[in-house]
Amino acid sequence: MFGLGGWEILIIALLVLLLFGGKKIPELMQGLGKGVKSFKDGVNGVENKPTEEVKQETKKEETNA
Repeated sequence: MFGLGGWEILIIALLVLLLFGGKKIPELMQGLGKGVKSFKDGVNGVENKPTEEVKQETKKEETNA
């Protein structure tokens, strides 16, 4: 993983714990999870929107024909 060994990861984890404290880390992870979920929802919304528009257009064409 990016050329990091076990000791390097442990040191980084300890530094994060010292900087943010034990109570703040779950809040940070919750915010990160919400951000990722929001991003995925946004990407799925962009992907689904064109197909929904195509379906609506085909329905309009069928009713007009």
